[in-house]
Order: sequence, then structure tokens, then C-alpha cells
Amino acid sequence: MKSASNPLPAGVGAALMAAILFGASTPLAKTLLGSIHPILLAGLLYAGSGIGLGLWLLLRRLVRDVASEAPLRRRDLPWLGGAIAFGGVLGPVLLMLGLAATPASTASLLLNLESVLTALIAWIVFRENMDRRVFLGMLAIVAGGIVLTVQRDTQTQFPWGALAIAAACLCWAIDNNLTRAVSGGDPVQVAAIKGGCAGIINTGIALGLGYHLPDPTHLVVAAALGLVGYGISLVMFVIALRNLGTARTGAYFSTAPFVGAALSLVLLRETPSVAFDIAGLLMALGVWLHVSERHAHNHTHEAFAHDHRHRHDAHHQHTHDFPWDGKEPHAHSHVHEPLTHSHPHFPDIHHRHRHS
Repeated sequence: MKSASNPLPAGVGAALMAAILFGASTPLAKTLLGSIHPILLAGLLYAGSGIGLGLWLLLRRLVRDVASEAPLRRRDLPWLGGAIAFGGVLGPVLLMLGLAATPASTASLLLNLESVLTALIAWIVFRENMDRRVFLGMLAIVAGGIVLTVQRDTQTQFPWGALAIAAACLCWAIDNNLTRAVSGGDPVQVAAIKGGCAGIINTGIALGLGYHLPDPTHLVVAAALGLVGYGISLVMFVIALRNLGTARTGAYFSTAPFVGAALSLVLLRETPSVAFDIAGLLMALGVWLHVSERHAHNHTHEAFAHDHRHRHDAHHQHTHDFPWDGKEPHAHSHVHEPLTHSHPHFPDIHHRHRHS
């Protein structure tokens, strides 16, 4: 069924683009830590994301008459609030603190733990299906993370930096699963609200602690980095969540640390250790197992109603109770009738069914 497979390329491409943008931002953020305190930098990154995406929303409203994305509803606010707290406030602060005490290349690979923790929460709490191939990939990534966490030279004390990065990964894993609940909504609106709220909170905390804003050049660079590495990356991530589900999106997104690690070795001229090489191989194996996974079986869609951006594919054969000009994609509240069929799929917003 050709139409049913359409979301797959878009979802995978969005996830990989999110990974590239965020992965590149890690070593670049490392270069700013000498001029900006970690907490303040976290705030400026998200502030840049919120301001940039807010302007994007304003411009889009001025030039577009037809709503192609579903707006957020009141019922979405608790999910979005939790995502902001964990992913927009705690996560970036912990990451910046960890980066200050950890080589950027090592920190980039440690960020692979986010995909593992994301998948565990998705499987245990939200009951997404788990295939053997994905599970083995997670084990390989965990093994790589352990190698990076315990490796240190004889003059280094307990690896607080690595543990801070691991804690940031846990925060983002919770964030990813909470964001899953609002992934049918406008991804730019979701990312703009998260960036704006997180930027205000973290910047306010930093200024309250007595830290001062950097010079205009560093301020603009931090804001621009936040817009691309956090804002646009998050927009792509939400689109991927909509099409792939949480665990699979996390799996594709786990390519981000390899982008960051490679860039950090070039820009910061860091020398990789043997442990770094071993961890990289283990994590590469895990990512390959993830992205090569395929899932297909006969399944039944129960009747339900929701609102999101869609085309009239095999899952959207409905009529309209309003005048429609035929433009696609578009967004409106619609009802799905019961449907049983078989095709390759991921646990997207239409395939969150249980498996026997």
C-alpha cells in the first residue's frame, strides 16, 4: 500500500535532520563556555530558539491563510509544561554543566544515552512495541555509554561531568515521551513555546545568580546557535515523533552524537582515546541495528477522532463538514473509522496499538 508508507521517508528525514542540527550544536556550544556561564548559555540557547521560532510563526501567519497545522489545545498544556520543565530547563542546564567538565567529543557520544532512556520510558510507561533488533541496538549503545563514563585519566576524580550529561539525557528522555502526546499539533508552535519558556526561566536564574550577559557578538552567536541547534532541530524532532513514535525517533536521533563528536575532533582538535574508539564502534552498531529495523503485521485501527496535519491517504478517507478547496496537506478535526490492514509501519500517531 504505497500511500501508507509515505510518512516513513518524511519521518526518518526529519529525525536525521534534527540529529545533525543538534549534534553539531554540542561542540559549538562548548566553544562558548569560556565566555558564558553554563546556566546562562542554556538560557540564551533556548531564548534564541523561542525568539526565532516566534518570528517564524508571525511571518507564517501573515503569508498563509489556510491552517496546515493543528493548533495546541488546553488539554495539551500539562504535557507541554512537563516537557518544558524536564527538557527545556533541567536538561540543558545539566548538559552545559557537564560540558564544562567533559571533552566535547566524549560528551557528544554520551548523549547517545538519551535514545536508550527514551526507548525504555516509551516501552515501559507508554507501551510502545519493542523488537529484538531495537533492543540489541539499545544494549550496544548502553555499553558504549558505560565505556565513556568510566574511562578517565589517573588525575581525574569521580566523573561528575559525565554523570551530569547522563542526567541531562534522562531529562530529555522524559521530555521526548511527554512531547509525543502533543506531536499532532503544530511543531513550530510546540518548539517556540518550549524555547521561549525555557529561555526566560534559565536566563532569569542565571541573572538572579549574578551572572551578566555576554558582549553583543557572543550574545548573537548563542542565540543563532540556539535557533538552529535547539529550535529548528526540535521542530524536526516533533515531526519525526508524529511519524515514527518515540522510541524509533530516539533511535534515529542517536546519530546526533556522532555528528557532534566528529565536529568536535575537527574544531577543538581533541585527541580520541582508545575508549572513545571502542565506544564509537559499539554505538555505531547500535544505531545500525535501529535504522535497519522493519516492522509489519496485520493490525486494526479502532475508531477515534483527533486533529493534525494530514493528506487523504489510506488512513484519512473521510469527508468534510466544511467547504474544502482541495488543498493538501491541511489540518482539521476528523474521525477515523475502524480499519484492518497490513503494511510496514512505526508507532506513529495512527499506529499506537498493542501487540499480542
